[in-house]
Amino acid sequence: MRRLKKSLIILTIFTTALTTRTYAADEYDICVYGATSAGVIAAYTAKMMGKSVVLIEPGNHIGGLSSGGLGMTDIGNKYVVSGLALDFYRRMGTHYGRLESWTFEPHVAKDIFLQYIREAKIKVLLQHQLTSVLKTNRLINSITVISGKTTITINAKMFIDCTYEGDLMAKAGISYTVGREANSQYKENWNGVQLLNKHQFPEGVDPYKTPGQPASGLLWGISPAPLAGRGSADKKVQAYNFRICLTNNPANRIEITRPGGYDSSRYELLLRLLEKKPAPNLNAILKMDKMPNNKTDINNNGGFSTDMIGMNYDYPDADYQQRKIIVKRHEDYIKGLLYFVGHDERMPAPLRKEMLQWGYPTDEYPDNGNWSPQMYVREARRMVGEYVMTQANCQGKAIVHDGIGMAAYTMDSHNCQRIVDSGMVKNEGDVQVGGFGPYPVSYRAILPRSTECTNLLVPVCLSASHIAYGSIRMEPVFMVLAQSAATAAVMAINHKTPLHEVNINELRQLINKDPLVNGSTPDIVVDNADTASVSMTGDWQKQKNDGYGPDYFVTVAETGKKSTMTFRPVITTPGNYAVYVYTMPGRKNAAETMQWTVSDGRETKQVTVQRANIQVVGQTSGEWHLLGHFNLTRGSNNTVEISTLYASGEITGDAVLFRKNN
Repeated sequence: MRRLKKSLIILTIFTTALTTRTYAADEYDICVYGATSAGVIAAYTAKMMGKSVVLIEPGNHIGGLSSGGLGMTDIGNKYVVSGLALDFYRRMGTHYGRLESWTFEPHVAKDIFLQYIREAKIKVLLQHQLTSVLKTNRLINSITVISGKTTITINAKMFIDCTYEGDLMAKAGISYTVGREANSQYKENWNGVQLLNKHQFPEGVDPYKTPGQPASGLLWGISPAPLAGRGSADKKVQAYNFRICLTNNPANRIEITRPGGYDSSRYELLLRLLEKKPAPNLNAILKMDKMPNNKTDINNNGGFSTDMIGMNYDYPDADYQQRKIIVKRHEDYIKGLLYFVGHDERMPAPLRKEMLQWGYPTDEYPDNGNWSPQMYVREARRMVGEYVMTQANCQGKAIVHDGIGMAAYTMDSHNCQRIVDSGMVKNEGDVQVGGFGPYPVSYRAILPRSTECTNLLVPVCLSASHIAYGSIRMEPVFMVLAQSAATAAVMAINHKTPLHEVNINELRQLINKDPLVNGSTPDIVVDNADTASVSMTGDWQKQKNDGYGPDYFVTVAETGKKSTMTFRPVITTPGNYAVYVYTMPGRKNAAETMQWTVSDGRETKQVTVQRANIQVVGQTSGEWHLLGHFNLTRGSNNTVEISTLYASGEITGDAVLFRKNN
């Protein structure tokens, strides 16, 4: 990590003294608690909009999961990623020589978050843990944080809780919930207890220490709790893990060694699973997504993997010391699993050999023993605010009209418990239900009830049911909501109004006009759904829930028939633009050659795109492809057209991106 100049960033860490020292209150316009990805974006937005800001982090890590190992970004649909969130992935793309990059190394992500902090000259307090909140009536007046033996009081007009745990929200006395609601509470199908088939044990895996003998006791990690009725409520929390960065580059690799407190009996269930369902390779038990420079983002995969199921129930409401213990248990469990797979002679030899090719990268997390300081807290507290997002919102059955960001990911929950069912070990709680397009997230969902607080925003632990939160809880969405939260806070200060009275249309206009908060010309995207800007000829078939945005069109090139789709942007700032088209090269019958035509109303240029030259990177089915750089005129005379002419096979009409070159 680069050493940061003190003139650009203040990372304040007080040394421990023998007695507690208390300093006079610091005054800010906006206080952001939690230096997650959302926290950095919120602080940057507010500071760039001219407000005094402090960013407080209870730990010593900047960027949350996005710089903590989650390099295989969960997107759902690129259409929902906008503003500074998209800028983050575009900066990542610049680093790797692309338009944008959704797969990346942890240290690169951290460097980019530090760029934002330096550029805006944000004051950051690391290792400052929240101890109390002073609230008068419905207003938070101040918070008190402690570092070592030093306490500091922070006064602010507005507060934004960007922690994964909702600590500021909870200390402020805001209503929240932990665990799963019953399906009946919000008329849902996929909340509550769910014994399904994903990331599940095969039939016949014995749960007892001595197979067939219940009296011998259960193997480690199995709960004796009975299975409750499907859809019933409980306080169980979906499993946590770490997103693991390993490398197979010998020059950058540290050996995976036996961790302290190692106990091989914790992994007995893995051996029994492999007896019933042999693994063809390591990826069958460790989801090993490849990152740049021979690195990984490893996630949970299968019935027994990196998720430490059932061991996090106390985490959401635990204090910082208790959480530290829970985090260490998760770290030891996963490090032990990696060691077990590579060294225990009961493991299949091919898996052991494959595991031994991997180790911890020397250039990642050097200040934390080359291990991520950020546990994957998938879900902790969830606010019960002005509006609760539910399954109906995800599936488009209930549509809010005060959206301040969009989500699109599958309704996703990891397993919540490991139990015995019909004499066999089973995991319970994993849900993966998709099939819907992007949907708006309500501004009211990041607001506490007006009767509880009027100067707090909660864009991470927002108001949503368990299963709806499973769709919303993605890093890009958190960043989008954080930018909206900070913009709302600035507006409330400027207009001297409570957050609940912020004009949503004005908020959207501010972000749309200046999405990067730096005065640059906004990108122009023309999507196929923009009927006023898109025209078609020929035979096109609409495809849903994929591509860019809510849908896209496909047509097949046939002899004697011509189909076209024409995109017509409105250019308010003439000049030289980079023009990209959104392509779907992974479709089975996609044409090998596609013909595009770009016109500025005076000159026309033909561009041929070869399918073989388009590489899709990350968890998405489409990719932006550069057609070239073109001088575009003011108004709506500029066009970009896709045609079946000179094509053989299926072509797609989806979206066109125009980026002004500086």
